[in-house]
Amino acid sequence: MNKRPEPSAGSGGGKLAAAAAPQAEPTPPAGRPWLRWVIVAAVVLALGYWIVGRSRAGATAAAGRGAGFGAMPVTAEAVRRADLNVTLVALGTVTPVRTVTLRSRVDGALDKIYFKEGQTVEAGAPIADLDPRPFQVQKMQAAAQLAKDTALLENARVDLQRFQTLLAEDSVAEQQVVTQAALVRQYEAALKVDQAQVESAALQLAYAHITAPLGGRIGLRAVDEGNIVHSSDANGIAVITQLRPITVLFAIPQDSVQAVLKNLADGDEMVVDAYDRDGRTKLAAGKLMTMDNQVDPATGTVRLRAVFPNADDALFPNQFVNVQLVVDRLEAVPAVSTAAVQHGTVGTYVYVVGADKKVALRKVEVGPSDRGLISISKGLAPGELVVVDGVDKLREGSTVELVGREAGGTPAAAGTTKRAWSGKRPDGSARPTGQ
Repeated sequence: MNKRPEPSAGSGGGKLAAAAAPQAEPTPPAGRPWLRWVIVAAVVLALGYWIVGRSRAGATAAAGRGAGFGAMPVTAEAVRRADLNVTLVALGTVTPVRTVTLRSRVDGALDKIYFKEGQTVEAGAPIADLDPRPFQVQKMQAAAQLAKDTALLENARVDLQRFQTLLAEDSVAEQQVVTQAALVRQYEAALKVDQAQVESAALQLAYAHITAPLGGRIGLRAVDEGNIVHSSDANGIAVITQLRPITVLFAIPQDSVQAVLKNLADGDEMVVDAYDRDGRTKLAAGKLMTMDNQVDPATGTVRLRAVFPNADDALFPNQFVNVQLVVDRLEAVPAVSTAAVQHGTVGTYVYVVGADKKVALRKVEVGPSDRGLISISKGLAPGELVVVDGVDKLREGSTVELVGREAGGTPAAAGTTKRAWSGKRPDGSARPTGQ
């Protein structure tokens, strides 16, 4: 058998062997920076999708709990009977009973000031003195003229008596006696004028000493010592304002006038409370004093005046306050906290907690509110549980867990402080007189 000769290394067969050998893979081109950013973006998107999915799952779970898949924690309270005051709220202005501008009644130099600015003085307290010397001189002159005319009157009376004696003896003419009698009457009239001049001078001297016509607080001084003051000065020396008692002027709508008039006609003492501008802090308690006699056609309101003792000076002249006037009192009416009452497209409603711990939306009719409580005219009965906290998470039929509730489900009624009332109600029944 013939053998095929082996190709030598130097022959053409070497080229075929080299071609049959496996070739190395090509190296990928270096440097693709955009690829790494694509990878980072993909990771971020995947992470965001995962977070959103978790959030939706949590919301779905919460909705499931509210719809009955889990108990929703809420705070509830029982409907109770309470005494509520029917009040009218208005904006009022503190007005002093009396305000006096201290002016001098005579012209002169201001010699002495006895008060300090902002001081509280009593009626009759010394305020200031004017230079008294000009008025003392006038009084001396009037007294001297009085003495002179007194002497002339005495002399005229003596002459009249002498002439009357001579007339009886027919030694003097009757005309002379009549003339002398007229002269006596003339001096008597002059004497009265002189006496009036003396009294006038004494009065001017008294006016030089200025006293407080009423008790109150003195404002800032308008003039200093040494200045010439006049009775016609507009600003005077200072202004004194009575602070105790003090009044508040406020206005109520004309529709509420009859309720106020009815209480005034019955002789009831209507309670008025003054609160600060925010309506949170009670400043003073007083009573209604009087009502104006006409309606303001521009505003449709009627002005009222209330008086306050103001023993602690809580009210200050021209201060704005919120006024609450008690016009009636509701006794033992069903009431709940104002937080329990909701308002929506269905009207006014509350969530009532049933025995199975599920809530039911119930429409109610409400009445006046007072100090955090609101009266229920229709829709609830005393003892029923209503939700007061956590209402925004509830739906009809939601299962709840009571985490806040008064002991026994009957919290103590708030706002049962007795008001001072007298007389009788319109139906003839007696009103409470307070405690």
